Amino acid sequence: MTFPVRGFFVLAFLCLWMAACPAWAGHGAELPPRPAILLVAFGTTVPEARTALEHLEAQVRQRYPGVEVRWAYTARQVREKIRTQGVVVDSPALALARLADDGFTHVAVQSLHVIPGEEFHNLLTICSRMEGLPKGLRRISVGAPLLATSNDVRQLTAALTSRFANRNRREAVVFFGHGTAHGGDVFYTALDRTLQQVSPWFTVTTVEGTPSMDETVQSLAALGATQARLVPLMAVAGDHALNDMSGDDPESLASRLRSRGIKPVPVLDGLASSPDVSAIWMEHLARAWGALGLP
Repeated sequence: MTFPVRGFFVLAFLCLWMAACPAWAGHGAELPPRPAILLVAFGTTVPEARTALEHLEAQVRQRYPGVEVRWAYTARQVREKIRTQGVVVDSPALALARLADDGFTHVAVQSLHVIPGEEFHNLLTICSRMEGLPKGLRRISVGAPLLATSNDVRQLTAALTSRFANRNRREAVVFFGHGTAHGGDVFYTALDRTLQQVSPWFTVTTVEGTPSMDETVQSLAALGATQARLVPLMAVAGDHALNDMSGDDPESLASRLRSRGIKPVPVLDGLASSPDVSAIWMEHLARAWGALGLP
């Protein structure tokens, strides 16, 4: 069988080109690993609160220079509201799909949630379903939220108590969390008990979980507190911190404390703004990165 001279040169060119570009050499060829990091938070509608997330992102970029870093928010209502402000942040599923479409093969997904509650477990489900799809992401590893082990609880306790070691006499420090009906809510109770082993003047309260705001206010009144610093136990000082924690509504924590003669002093900084706290998330990201099995 013979080939025309022109056809021979075309065939030779194609063979050389395919050898130089393995991705086109056949369906079974595999691209070299191309990693990325996806930071996943609940999200916030408060522009000023995003500073805390930017602080943590800067640490990630410094630790992993040259690696693609992207964001996703798990709260649909937050994503929809900020879109009207001209800010677009993808859902975790869409963010992972975009990474796959852009040619990334391995993704370390770091949860910036506080506890392993419903939001975190939904994230795990999404990642498990999107890993290993044909022509998709070959490996997805998920970093644990802030509190996932007893050691995390001890580390966070040390970070929080050292930050407020110079509190005033008869001043309590209340760490304000969201709370949930999910089983992950037990981490708030665990943190509360560990904090109080350091000092009864440190405590945790939540909007929707345990300990409740009423329980906390009663405990502080019985303790004889005259003032309470209110600190968001959340990645950012967003809507819950501004309204449920320190707002003027009669149901807010600040209003409940005032009704018992305790002066509230809000501290509107998200946990992601604290280097000692964000170090825990960074440790979890390091484990997720290592689990990708990159060469």
